[in-house]
Amino acid sequence: MTQNMGTLDRVIRIVAAIGIAVLYAAGLISGTAAIVLAILAVVFLATSFLGFCPLYVPFKISTRKKG
Repeated sequence: MTQNMGTLDRVIRIVAAIGIAVLYAAGLISGTAAIVLAILAVVFLATSFLGFCPLYVPFKISTRKKG
C-alpha cells in the first residue's frame, strides 16, 4: 500500500473529523446524521493516519509530493 495523501490533505481530514466530533459533543447533530458523520470522521482519521485513500486509486490521484 503506497501512500497517496499529502500533508495538507491529511491535515484537512483530521480537522474535519475534529469538527464533526465538536458538532456531536455540542449536540448540534444527532440521529442518522450523527451516525453517518461519525462513520465519515472515523474514515477520515484512518486514511489520514495511514496516508492512503482507497478512493484515490481508481482515479490515479495522489496529493503527495513527488520526490
